[in-house]
Amino acid sequence: MQVQQIMQRDVSFIDPNMTIRDAARQMRAEDVGALLVSENGHLIGMVTDRDIVVRAVAEDGGNGTTSVRDVMSDGVCYCLESDELDQAAKVMARHQVRRLPVINDEQQLVGVVALADLGRTGDGAARSALQGISEPTDTDRR
Repeated sequence: MQVQQIMQRDVSFIDPNMTIRDAARQMRAEDVGALLVSENGHLIGMVTDRDIVVRAVAEDGGNGTTSVRDVMSDGVCYCLESDELDQAAKVMARHQVRRLPVINDEQQLVGVVALADLGRTGDGAARSALQGISEPTDTDRR
């Protein structure tokens, strides 16, 4: 089965210069825990509710005016929509991420595949991804 068969196609972008308050409000409105960050039409990162808490609120930057750029994760890994599910699971495990942007052959973002999406397929890809995601790491995940 290919990623394009299970991915979520409705993807929202936010600007890196938005405040974390505005990002949190958008997350609440869309009932999501992560937003992709785009600048000049290019994917440059991802910000999660956890990023906001750990990198802003916990560091006394939680007044809401901190920019998304200051707390987002950059260097986002991705997969192709034509990739098989086990390939996407390997990328998730290797990079220890639960959400993976999906691009097409023209390098355009076309969706996101989440660990939960893999889990709904019942083919074992989620199990292998979760094993890798759950491995302890000594590296800074930022």
